[in-house]
Amino acid sequence: MNQDEMKKQAALAALEYLPDSGIIGVGTGSTVNHFIDALEPIKGRFEGAASSSEASTERLKAIGIPVIDLNAAGELEVYVDGADESNRQLHLIKGGGGALTREKIIAAASKKFVCIADETKLVDVMGKFPLPVEVIPMARSYVARELVKLGGTPVWREDFITDNGNIILDVHNLEIMEPARLETTINQIVGVVTVGLFAHRPADVLILGTPEGPKTIKP
Repeated sequence: MNQDEMKKQAALAALEYLPDSGIIGVGTGSTVNHFIDALEPIKGRFEGAASSSEASTERLKAIGIPVIDLNAAGELEVYVDGADESNRQLHLIKGGGGALTREKIIAAASKKFVCIADETKLVDVMGKFPLPVEVIPMARSYVARELVKLGGTPVWREDFITDNGNIILDVHNLEIMEPARLETTINQIVGVVTVGLFAHRPADVLILGTPEGPKTIKP
């Protein structure tokens, strides 16, 4: 079983966590694309979806699911999204696709956060995957210097602009032993929009696709 097949397996397993009606939160990325595809046969159950990116919005509309502004949607029953890394406490690194800020907002507005991924994303210590940080463009150099002080090596993701009109710094060479503390520290740097650490609002459920079938982990 290849990696993409494991992603699809996790995405299908997430369907059992969906409510019978209402508005659902939908994330971004290759695993979530499988989840969106799986929604098409049951799309009539839902009023619509709150989407974390323009890419997911287009995909949802293409299969006939209305996309609802989060301000109008209110609190969501469930949010389904992927991750670039997860530890066993279900703290996550997200933002490889650049949608971390909207993803974090929808996660915060949801009662349950279901994370779907393949088994390679589960790690003992996060940081091997570069940590994305969304930054106001004029603050790029300043924020980069502050991230160096924290022991990281920030690299500007050139030729990439977020859906919010900002830039991304990917921070390499971190060994993240205290995710919540680091999340707070980076978020307090002036010019940072948000950091792709989901520790203060971790996932509630992690579904991993494995060669033996989907595996569910709860903290």
